[in-house]
Amino acid sequence: MLKPGFCVVLLGATLGLSGCGYFDSRSAHKAQFTMIGMTSNDLQSCAGTPDKVTKLNATTDLYQYSNKPSATGAFSINPFGMGQTSYNGTGSSCTALFRVDHGQVTEVHYTGDNDKTIGHEGICEPIIRGCIRQPEATMRPVNNGVFGPVSGFHSPAVPAQSQSAVWNGPAADLPALKTPATGAAAASAASSAATSAASPATAVITTRGAAATTTTGQ
Repeated sequence: MLKPGFCVVLLGATLGLSGCGYFDSRSAHKAQFTMIGMTSNDLQSCAGTPDKVTKLNATTDLYQYSNKPSATGAFSINPFGMGQTSYNGTGSSCTALFRVDHGQVTEVHYTGDNDKTIGHEGICEPIIRGCIRQPEATMRPVNNGVFGPVSGFHSPAVPAQSQSAVWNGPAADLPALKTPATGAAAASAASSAATSAASPATAVITTRGAAATTTTGQ
């Protein structure tokens, strides 16, 4: 049984971290795991209509959401006239960018002056709050525990993207194939380009408790 004194200390530490933005940062980074694979319809159902949509190509869009807090908590003091000390408070804005490929979220990025006192991207939490608190069916579960992949201090690695999500040209013209190559290396590159151009693209739609794989032509 926990002693009352320890419980008070634990509660105080939890409230302190919460007030400094640590748990907001964890929620923002959790979204970068759990929102991958969700449909654009579900994204808009829990996050709302995007502030801006940029069409990257026939199959890929960039959804932009913004959050700008009304106050950052910045202040300055000059104790006993000995010199002014300033506290900058928390970040002033966040822009969340969702890459949507073939109707599914494939990447979540945050930009701007978006850190709170403890952790990274805490200012972005209101953007994804509705989705995290009430997950949609096409979101995927993630271990949010102490030993899970979610951190308050860094974003996860960017998920692997399909060719259509990152490149607007045919497979044979991928930039990686334009690097100098000779002999066997050149033959291998040419063979890979031909195979990629001829192979159909595979899209995987993951839902809670089920997974469906569909194959479409390039």
